[in-house]
Amino acid sequence: MDLNLPKGSRVVAAMSGGVDSSVTAALLKRAGYDVVGVTLQLYDAGAAAKRKGACCAGQDIHDAARVAERLGIPHYVLDYEQRFKERVIADFAASYARGETPIPCVRCNEKVKFADLLDTARELGAAALATGHYVRRVEGANGAEMHRAVDDTRDQSYFLFATTAAQLDYLRFPLGGMPKRAVRALAAELGLAVADKPDSQDICFVPDGKYASIVEKLKPDAAKPGEIVDLSGAVVGHHDGVIHFTVGQRKGLGLSGNAEPLFVLALDAENARVVVGPRTALGTREVQVRDINWLAAPAAPFDCSVKVRSTRAPVAAHVTPAADGSARVDLYAPEESVAPGQACVFYDGTRVLGGGWIAKPQVQRQAAE
Repeated sequence: MDLNLPKGSRVVAAMSGGVDSSVTAALLKRAGYDVVGVTLQLYDAGAAAKRKGACCAGQDIHDAARVAERLGIPHYVLDYEQRFKERVIADFAASYARGETPIPCVRCNEKVKFADLLDTARELGAAALATGHYVRRVEGANGAEMHRAVDDTRDQSYFLFATTAAQLDYLRFPLGGMPKRAVRALAAELGLAVADKPDSQDICFVPDGKYASIVEKLKPDAAKPGEIVDLSGAVVGHHDGVIHFTVGQRKGLGLSGNAEPLFVLALDAENARVVVGPRTALGTREVQVRDINWLAAPAAPFDCSVKVRSTRAPVAAHVTPAADGSARVDLYAPEESVAPGQACVFYDGTRVLGGGWIAKPQVQRQAAE
């Protein structure tokens, strides 16, 4: 494992209590670095202890402490609960209230882990902050580059598009070149109690999957009932709030007796409207992207591959950047269910060029007309 750091350098390992971050700390220790484990408490310790699937809280903090003790490294728990509420949960609720489909993991990395935690690592005298993300950091001719993980099924580069060049220079990702099965095997070999711990599948602060209740609590107006309309504007049904829907959704519409299945095409939160239509109307070939973070800034329009959902494979596209930090993405083949609030990430082969937030897919403009 080459971190491009002098041997014996201090490295802070972000330890969430899962197998990936635990093995990351173990690899650093085995490589001879001065490792300091840090865990962020993002929830009230008492309440979180009763919840399964929560990240950086309750049992996870306990597991991280046990691993640190096993490895013989110092371990600190930092209370980031308030800033997590303000920068991640509040943003999540506001995004849903606008009729978007947010990705809180991106905000957590951008606003908490790679912001305040990175500053804390520097204060501890660390030469780098290491995490258990499956992504590769490669030293390029012009500095550090971000690349997709070797294990394509575990790649997390989509969730890290907001990482800046300065942050990437300080970050390290020891697991980027390893398959997941090797990580678990190493955890078992080292006798780590988390070797068989399941991966978290849900949004960490919504372990029961009932995200609408969180949105309603923070944004009561977002649950305003309204109309379900078709592409012509005709009312075909009613709903209990746009926060219960996302672009591409088919189930739970409460509509029946149609000639063909109907899907959510767009959400008009301002007018409390859900626009539905046939699957053929879900595809779009033009995507507007805002607030782009460039890791390799282009000088002109260019061809690349893009991901518009974390679970989608990259597809060919032509990108036209604008001076205001936005871009128009023209897809060479239609993509379905392109949703505002999701990310569009640009790739050149395995390298991450940058990414931004999807603002207005073409299908939405069609729906509005």
